[in-house]
Formats: sequence, C-alpha cells, structure tokens
Amino acid sequence: MITLDDVRGAARRLDRVAHRTPVLTSRTLDRLTGASVFLKHEGLQRGGSFKFRGAYNAISSLSEAELARGVATFSSGNHAQAVALAAALTETKAVILMPEDAPPEKVRATVGYGAEVVTYDRYREERSTLADELARDRGMVLIPPYDDTRIMSGQGTVGAELLEDASALDILVVPVGGGGLIAGCATATKAAQPGLRVVGVEPEAGDDHRRSKQTGHRVEVPVPRTIADGLQVSVPGELTWEVNARLVDEYVAVSDVEIVHAMAFLFERMKVVVEPSGAVGVAALLEGRLDVSGKRVGVILSGSNVGTERFGELMATLR
Repeated sequence: MITLDDVRGAARRLDRVAHRTPVLTSRTLDRLTGASVFLKHEGLQRGGSFKFRGAYNAISSLSEAELARGVATFSSGNHAQAVALAAALTETKAVILMPEDAPPEKVRATVGYGAEVVTYDRYREERSTLADELARDRGMVLIPPYDDTRIMSGQGTVGAELLEDASALDILVVPVGGGGLIAGCATATKAAQPGLRVVGVEPEAGDDHRRSKQTGHRVEVPVPRTIADGLQVSVPGELTWEVNARLVDEYVAVSDVEIVHAMAFLFERMKVVVEPSGAVGVAALLEGRLDVSGKRVGVILSGSNVGTERFGELMATLR
C-alpha cells in the first residue's frame, strides 16, 4: 500500500521537473451541473498527460546500475511518451511496447523523445507477458504503466495539488484505466480530507473496475473497444486494486458518444482540448451520472494527446 508520505516524496522528486498544472473553472459547467466544479488540466503537463509524474518518479528512483541497463514498458500512448521523456531526462534508454492501433500522434511523440517502439496486437496478444519477455531479453528494468507503488505515488501528486489549489472538495472525479491515477489521488486526498468521496469514471465498454467493485474481487472484461484508448484496460491492476478497493467509493461509466459531447463542450465553452480518456469525468457530470448538486467537485482532465485529424473526426460525428 502507498501512503501520503510516498506521495509527498514523489512531489519532492517532481519539484521543478513536472509542471504544476492549472485548475480551471467554468460558470457554464457550474450552472449545468448545479455544482462548483474545479478542473485539473493535466493536458498541460510535460508529455501531455498526468503520466509523466509517475514515470519520472519511478525512473528517477532507480540506481545508477539500473539506469545503465535502460527501461522498458508497455502502453497505448501516454505512459509510453512519459517513460520516453523521463528516460531522456535521466539519460537512459527506453524501449516501449505499443499496440499496432495506437494513435499515430502518440507513437510519433514517443519516438520523438528518443525511445524505440515495438508493436503488438492488443486484441490477440497479452501485453504484460510480452513486456516481461522484452525487458528480460534486453536486460532492462520494467516500468509498469500503473501497477507499481512509485507510479501510483507520482500520480497522487495530481490530487494533492488539486486539493491544495481548490481547497476543500466534496467529490473527486477521476478517469480510470489501470487504476494508478485514482489510487494515488485517493491516497493523497483522503489522507488530507477523510470525508471526501472519490469516484472513478470508465468507458462503458471497459467497466472492469465497476464490475470488480460490485463483486468485491478483480473482474476481467474483453479488451475494450472504445475511443478512450488510454482507458483500454481489461482488468484492474493487482496493486492498484488493493488501494482502490479500500479508498474508491464508486465507479460510473460513460459511452463514447457522451465522451465526444464532453470533448466538444470543453473545446467550445472553455477553449480546452482534451483526448477522449481525459474527458470522461466531465462526461459523467454532464450526463448526470453523479448527484453533485450543491457540491464542490474536483475533476481530473487526464490528458490532451489527440491529433488534429482525430479530433476533427470525432467532432464530425456530432453533426
């Protein structure tokens, strides 16, 4: 399990390396939801998402001998970019296992940071097994995308900063893929404010956390087919589940259409571009998945790594 001290330690490593991203508000969003909503914009983080926090915390914690071996990971895009960037900053090499259908802009960015990319079929091959083999064959240190205490602690700095900047909150709404972001944020925020309600949001096609919460144990679903590529995880992580089973109060799900509507709202009303995975929290609010009337609500916009062509294609579906 991770603690508030672990998150504080990550914050010290990230100081003057990661950006302290802004907290945004919208009177229109407040009016539509009946709440006071505070949006933590991690799309303005280095690498375009919150993932840089965990990746840098993990890689900068390695010994000189480990850094000399290099790092490997698996990711659909945001963790890939984060590991590639963190590896460059710590002067080590990185090899990233990415699905064949990963967004091209995320692949280009990963390569642009200096990493080597190896592809696989996410619907037919088991990525964690392939990544283990890749790291072992090359003698590298594996940096998991979420199931790692250093990753969770780094991601927890998002929630800690939001609580500091927005002051007291009643509800915290967090996108959920593997569960590392919500595990870290729940640890940080509930330690500071025990009465806070933490809610995770998933795509309808990949509601493994919601099902796991209902049954009391980890439930695996087929690899989700959703526009939220950053949330295409089929089962909660082992370590993240231990934290989230204890600290997360509820999970809700939103459809791809609802996600696009949320992306359009953020763009048109707030001039903010987010990728589909980053918009699920706002989608849950706009669609009334949560009773937030009269509440102070924090929402994490987890990333903005969407290309202009893809963003245009998604907006065109609303016509």
